[in-house]
Amino acid sequence: RLGVAGGLGSPSGVAAAFALGAAYVVTGSVNQGAVEAGLSETGRQLLAHADLADMAMAPSADMFELGVKVQVLRRGTLFPQRARKLFEIYRTYGGLEEIPAAERTRLETEILRDDPEAVWQRTRAYFLERNPEEVTRAERDPKYRMALVFRWYLFMASQWPMDGLADRQQDYQIWCGPAMGTYNRWVAGSFMEPVEKRTVVQIARNLLEGAAVISRAQQLRSHGVAVPAAAFDFRPRYLNG
Repeated sequence: RLGVAGGLGSPSGVAAAFALGAAYVVTGSVNQGAVEAGLSETGRQLLAHADLADMAMAPSADMFELGVKVQVLRRGTLFPQRARKLFEIYRTYGGLEEIPAAERTRLETEILRDDPEAVWQRTRAYFLERNPEEVTRAERDPKYRMALVFRWYLFMASQWPMDGLADRQQDYQIWCGPAMGTYNRWVAGSFMEPVEKRTVVQIARNLLEGAAVISRAQQLRSHGVAVPAAAFDFRPRYLNG
């Protein structure tokens, strides 16, 4: 009853998971690029062009103050750099009022693209309806209020790619790992290369079918059969049933 999750972007990766004894596999990053993922076409296009090294670590919205990071897409967006800048500011200053004028101008024009106080008022209204204690704490602690303002940006950055907001593309936060690059290399030149063909059904069936083909080829090779290298190169194909 043990499975393998994450880091699976090709049939060989899935086959390796089963060879290690996994009872099942769960794909992660590759699902983000699927038609059913809820991501805008612009966001899915960015994922479709990602390679193995096009990811970076960025501060998490939920655990921003603790410095916890998540893996996100780097290519086509400035989100990782901007999110790290927010954490740097958070660690350096005790509140929004302490941020130097030049730094604050950059914060307003390049990252938040709004007055931090205006962002706070929207954030405050949100928490007054859902968790008033957060507002009480923030109004007592300037550093925590600054954290909530910065977390607004981190939260919205994950909403903008779903909405396909064009003027916020440089701020898109899309979670994914190197498996996305592996997957893009695998589907290159096949019917699944276009983003509109990347459905969850075809992704799952091709990964499993390919893993089965590769596993069988390896079984034959282990019994002394001269199996050509081409037998391990399963290419995506439209699978019914």
